[in-house]
Amino acid sequence: MALDVELSEMRDFLARHEPFDALPGPVLDTLPAQMSVEYFRRGTRIIERGRDNSHLYVLRSGAAEVRDAQGTLVDRGGEGSCFGAISLTQGNPSTVEVTAIEDSLALLLPAEDFHRLCAEHPDLASFFDGQRFSQLSGAVESLHLSASGSAILRTRVRDLVGREPVAVATTATVQEAACTMSKHAVSSLLVMEGGRLAGIITDRDLRSRVLAAGVDPAVPVSEVMTAEPVTGAVDALAFEVLLEMVGRNIHHLPILDSAGVPMGVVTTTDLLRLEHANPVYLAGDVAKQPDVTGVARVARRLPAVVQSLVEQDASADDIGRVVTAVGDAVERRVLTLAEADLGPPPVPYCWVALGSRARLEQALAADQDNAMIIDDSMQPEHAEWFERLARRVTDDLVTCGYPPCPGDVMASNPRWRQPLARWRREFSTWLHEPVPDAVLGASIFFDMRPVHGDLSLHDRLRRHVLNSAPGSRVFLAHLAKQATAHEPPLGFFRGLVLEKAGDHKDTLDIKRGGIATVVELARAHALSAGSPAVNTQARIQAAREVGILGDERADDLRDAYEFISYVRLRHQAGQVRRGEQVDSFVAPSELSSFDKRHLREAFAIVRAAQSALARRYPMQYIS
Repeated sequence: MALDVELSEMRDFLARHEPFDALPGPVLDTLPAQMSVEYFRRGTRIIERGRDNSHLYVLRSGAAEVRDAQGTLVDRGGEGSCFGAISLTQGNPSTVEVTAIEDSLALLLPAEDFHRLCAEHPDLASFFDGQRFSQLSGAVESLHLSASGSAILRTRVRDLVGREPVAVATTATVQEAACTMSKHAVSSLLVMEGGRLAGIITDRDLRSRVLAAGVDPAVPVSEVMTAEPVTGAVDALAFEVLLEMVGRNIHHLPILDSAGVPMGVVTTTDLLRLEHANPVYLAGDVAKQPDVTGVARVARRLPAVVQSLVEQDASADDIGRVVTAVGDAVERRVLTLAEADLGPPPVPYCWVALGSRARLEQALAADQDNAMIIDDSMQPEHAEWFERLARRVTDDLVTCGYPPCPGDVMASNPRWRQPLARWRREFSTWLHEPVPDAVLGASIFFDMRPVHGDLSLHDRLRRHVLNSAPGSRVFLAHLAKQATAHEPPLGFFRGLVLEKAGDHKDTLDIKRGGIATVVELARAHALSAGSPAVNTQARIQAAREVGILGDERADDLRDAYEFISYVRLRHQAGQVRRGEQVDSFVAPSELSSFDKRHLREAFAIVRAAQSALARRYPMQYIS
C-alpha cells in the first residue's frame, strides 16, 4: 500500500510539470513505475562532464546547475526541472556537468524508456529539443558566441518563412483541422476569422486537449485552439524571435506582416536548422557520428566556422575556445569509437591534450599534441591494449584533419604513454634536474588538460607539479630563458622585421616572436606562483593576483596577446576563404596602417615583459 501511495504521489507530481503534464492519463499512470528515486547531497555531481549519462533526471525537490567545459554557468533549475536530455538526445559522453546546489531528490528515467516515450509522444521530444536549444544558447553566450551565431543575428524572420501559412476557419471542426494538418504535413495550423488571425492549434493540442480529454472531434476548432496567440513580425531578427519563444516556452510562432496578415509559422526546428554552423552544434554533430568517416566529414566544417567568427569580430580568445571545443569533441568521439572496438580498458586511464589545445587556444592547422596517463595498477600484459588504442586514435585524428606532431609528442610514442608514477618521476626530473634541451622539449607538458577517461589521474599529477614548481628556481630560470630567446619582430626604429629567406620571405612570423613568446612568459609566471591556470589569459591574471605583474603591465600584456592572436586568426580566415594552406606568416600587404601601428605597440609590450622576466631570474648563471 505504501508503494502504491508513493507511485501515486509521483504521478501527481509529474502531472503538474512540463512536459509530462501533456501526457495522456494512462501513460502518466504507468510512468512512475519505470522511474527510480535518488538523493543528492548539496555539492554532489549528478552528471559528470566527460562521462556517459544513461538517465533523464527530474528534480522532485532541491535545485541543480549546469556548467560547460570552461566552468561557465549554462542553466539552473529547481523543482520539476529536467537534466540529462542533451546527452541522451545528442550522444555521450556528457559535454556539461550538472551539480546539486541544494540537497535534492531526483526521479530517474532510464535512457531506453526516455527514447521510447519521446518516440511515442512527439510533443515530449519537441520539449526536450527546445530545452537543449535554450541551454546551449546559454553556452553560446558564455563563450561570446553571439557573434558566432552570425546567422541568427543577421537573419530576418521573413527568410525563415519557407511556405504559405496553412489555415482553417474558426468554424471548421477539430476533425477537419486534423485532416488538414495531415494533408499538408504540418505540426500546427492557423485558425482564421475573416482575414484576422484568431488562434493556432498544434499537434500537441490535438493530443492533450482533444484525445486525452475525450473531446468530440466534431466540435469547432475554436473551442480547443490557443486564442490570440503570441506572434512575431516578419521583419524582426531571428534572434528576437528566439528570445520570445525561449522566454515563453513555445515551439510555434505565427509570423505577421506590417498589416497583421499571417505570412507563415516559425518553429524551434527552423531556428536549430539556422544554427547548423554554430560551433556548439558542430561539436554536437561530431558526438553523434557512428564512425570516423562521419567525424572527419563534420570536422571539415570547422574552417568555415572560424572564418564566420572572424567576419563577425569575435575575439581571438573566444575563437580559440571554439576551435578547442570542436577538437575536444573530435578526440572524445574517436576515443569512444576505438574503445567500442577494442573493448573496455583493462585499467583506468586519462587521455590528455597538450599545448595550445590544453590552453583552449587552438588555431587552425594545428597538429596533434596528446599523451596518456595510465593507472599505476597497470600490468605488463595491459601494455598492448593501450598501444593499440593510442595508435588507432592518433591515426584516426590524422583522418579527421589533425596531422601528427613533428616532434612525436603523441600518445602513440611509448614515452608519452606511461603510468602515473612514471609521469611523476618524469616531471620531477624536469623540475629538479633541468637540462636546457630537456626543458625546451618538456615545456609543452606543463600545458596539459584532461580530455577523456579517469580525470582524477590528471588531477593527481597536476597537484604534484604545482606543489613542486614554485621552489624549482633553476627550472624556472630555464623557462624564463626560453621565454626571452625569441625577440618580437620589431626593429631598432620600431619597424616590423620580416623573414629574410625561405618559403616565407618578406612575411611577418606572428607566432614565434609574438603569440609563442607571450605563452612562454605566462607559463613561467604561473608556475612560479603555483597557479593551476593553463590558459594564457588566465595565467596572466594569476600573475597579477599574486603581484608578479602589476595591473598596468598585466592589462597591456593581455591586450597585446589578444590583438596579435586576432591578426593571426584573421589572416588564417582569409586563407580559408581563398582556399590556401593555413599558416602564421602574415604579408605586410594584409595589414592596414592601424594594424601595423598596433602590432608595433603590442610587440613593444612583449619585449618589455621579456626584459622584466629576465630581471626576475638569474639567467646568466645557466647555460
